[in-house]
Amino acid sequence: MTQHMTSKPAGLLYTAEERARRDATRWTLVQGLLAPAQFLVFVISLILVIRYLWTGEGYEAATISIIVKTCFLYVIMITGAIWEKVVFGCYLFAPSFFWEDVFSFIVIALHTAYILALFDQSMTTTGLMTIALLAYAAYVVNAGQFIWKLRRARLDAATRGLGSEVTA
Repeated sequence: MTQHMTSKPAGLLYTAEERARRDATRWTLVQGLLAPAQFLVFVISLILVIRYLWTGEGYEAATISIIVKTCFLYVIMITGAIWEKVVFGCYLFAPSFFWEDVFSFIVIALHTAYILALFDQSMTTTGLMTIALLAYAAYVVNAGQFIWKLRRARLDAATRGLGSEVTA
């Protein structure tokens, strides 16, 4: 057990202490800014990847966009681990976010596989774009997990009478 772990009612994401730490840390704001920025990069990149696969044009733009998306992913994962340490006392796999962290590693593995295959030139361009699409599909699932947790945090706050100013 970590130093920050305290008991909480079943089903709640945060104890009162964890919620206070979450609300007090700048890392919550950092995550709140990075997540939509990463999503915007994802949408642009997805369009470029699909355009390349559909028309055969724009390989360089699609490739650059995937690299940028991967960089965003690494940054959000590192800052998210810091956030988790501040809030829950462990860098990853806090019980409240265990499965999101597990799936985040799948997302990172797929993005990293794309980068490695790109630089060692071990795949065709279509193969690379296929890996990117798999990575993006996993990212959508993972983003959905975090959006669900945001919703649960708001419901928890409403249940406790804490208002709706809650962030995940």
